[in-house]
Amino acid sequence: MGQRIAVGAAADIPVGGNKVIEVGKKDVAVFNVNGEFFAIDDLCPHMGASLSGGHVEDGCVTCPWHYWRFRLSDGAWADSPRVRTGSYPVHVVDGEVQIEVPG
Repeated sequence: MGQRIAVGAAADIPVGGNKVIEVGKKDVAVFNVNGEFFAIDDLCPHMGASLSGGHVEDGCVTCPWHYWRFRLSDGAWADSPRVRTGSYPVHVVDGEVQIEVPG
Protein backbone atom coordinates (compact mmCIF):
# COMPACT_ATOMS: atom_id res chain seq x y z
CA MET A 1 0.00 0.00 0.00
CA GLY A 2 1.22 3.47 -0.84
CA GLN A 3 0.83 6.78 0.90
CA ARG A 4 -2.68 8.23 1.16
CA ILE A 5 -3.16 11.93 0.45
CA ALA A 6 -6.31 13.78 1.48
CA VAL A 7 -8.08 15.53 -1.37
CA GLY A 8 -10.93 17.06 0.62
CA ALA A 9 -14.51 16.34 1.53
CA ALA A 10 -16.45 14.18 -0.91
CA ALA A 11 -19.31 16.68 -0.67
CA ASP A 12 -17.01 19.40 -2.08
CA ILE A 13 -16.56 17.54 -5.38
CA PRO A 14 -20.04 17.46 -6.94
CA VAL A 15 -21.25 14.70 -9.22
CA GLY A 16 -19.85 15.49 -12.66
CA GLY A 17 -17.17 17.71 -11.16
CA ASN A 18 -13.48 17.35 -10.45
CA LYS A 19 -10.73 18.80 -8.32
CA VAL A 20 -7.03 19.12 -9.13
CA ILE A 21 -4.45 18.69 -6.40
CA GLU A 22 -0.68 18.88 -6.49
CA VAL A 23 1.09 15.66 -5.57
CA GLY A 24 4.84 16.06 -5.50
CA LYS A 25 5.70 17.79 -8.77
CA LYS A 26 2.58 16.83 -10.70
CA ASP A 27 -1.11 17.64 -10.75
CA VAL A 28 -3.68 14.89 -10.20
CA ALA A 29 -7.32 15.30 -11.23
CA VAL A 30 -9.95 13.65 -9.03
CA PHE A 31 -13.29 13.09 -10.79
CA ASN A 32 -16.71 12.36 -9.27
CA VAL A 33 -18.70 10.19 -11.67
CA ASN A 34 -22.14 9.42 -10.25
CA GLY A 35 -20.72 9.30 -6.73
CA GLU A 36 -17.71 7.15 -7.64
CA PHE A 37 -14.30 8.83 -7.47
CA PHE A 38 -11.38 8.35 -9.87
CA ALA A 39 -7.90 9.91 -9.90
CA ILE A 40 -5.58 10.28 -12.88
CA ASP A 41 -2.66 12.53 -13.77
CA ASP A 42 -4.00 15.86 -14.99
CA LEU A 43 -1.72 15.73 -18.02
CA CYS A 44 -2.48 14.33 -21.43
CA PRO A 45 0.62 12.37 -22.53
CA HIS A 46 0.02 13.44 -26.14
CA MET A 47 0.59 17.21 -25.88
CA GLY A 48 0.31 18.09 -22.18
CA ALA A 49 -3.24 19.45 -21.94
CA SER A 50 -5.04 19.50 -18.61
CA LEU A 51 -7.44 16.55 -18.58
CA SER A 52 -9.53 18.12 -15.82
CA GLY A 53 -10.83 20.53 -18.48
CA GLY A 54 -12.14 17.68 -20.61
CA HIS A 55 -15.60 16.19 -21.03
CA VAL A 56 -16.41 13.02 -19.06
CA GLU A 57 -18.64 10.39 -20.66
CA ASP A 58 -18.90 6.59 -20.56
CA GLY A 59 -16.08 6.25 -18.02
CA CYS A 60 -13.61 8.31 -20.07
CA VAL A 61 -12.36 11.87 -20.02
CA THR A 62 -11.74 13.49 -23.41
CA CYS A 63 -8.70 15.74 -23.74
CA PRO A 64 -9.90 19.26 -24.61
CA TRP A 65 -7.09 19.84 -27.13
CA HIS A 66 -7.03 16.85 -29.48
CA TYR A 67 -9.89 14.69 -28.19
CA TRP A 68 -7.86 11.72 -26.98
CA ARG A 69 -10.05 9.75 -24.55
CA PHE A 70 -8.60 8.26 -21.35
CA ARG A 71 -10.33 5.70 -19.16
CA LEU A 72 -10.78 7.04 -15.65
CA SER A 73 -10.54 3.55 -14.17
CA ASP A 74 -6.92 2.97 -15.22
CA GLY A 75 -5.64 5.99 -17.19
CA ALA A 76 -5.38 4.03 -20.46
CA TRP A 77 -5.97 5.74 -23.80
CA ALA A 78 -9.27 4.32 -25.06
CA ASP A 79 -7.93 3.87 -28.63
CA SER A 80 -4.62 2.24 -27.72
CA PRO A 81 -4.37 1.02 -24.09
CA ARG A 82 -0.57 0.83 -24.31
CA VAL A 83 -0.55 4.63 -23.93
CA ARG A 84 -1.46 5.71 -20.41
CA THR A 85 -1.52 8.53 -17.97
CA GLY A 86 -1.01 7.76 -14.29
CA SER A 87 -3.98 6.54 -12.27
CA TYR A 88 -4.40 6.13 -8.54
CA PRO A 89 -6.70 4.20 -6.21
CA VAL A 90 -9.25 6.42 -4.46
CA HIS A 91 -10.69 5.82 -1.00
CA VAL A 92 -13.52 7.66 0.73
CA VAL A 93 -13.06 7.47 4.50
CA ASP A 94 -15.57 9.18 6.78
CA GLY A 95 -16.61 11.51 3.96
CA GLU A 96 -13.03 12.44 3.03
CA VAL A 97 -11.62 11.61 -0.42
CA GLN A 98 -8.10 10.21 -0.33
CA ILE A 99 -5.86 9.10 -3.20
CA GLU A 100 -3.22 6.45 -2.84
CA VAL A 101 0.15 7.25 -4.39
CA PRO A 102 3.30 5.14 -4.43
CA GLY A 103 5.35 5.52 -1.25
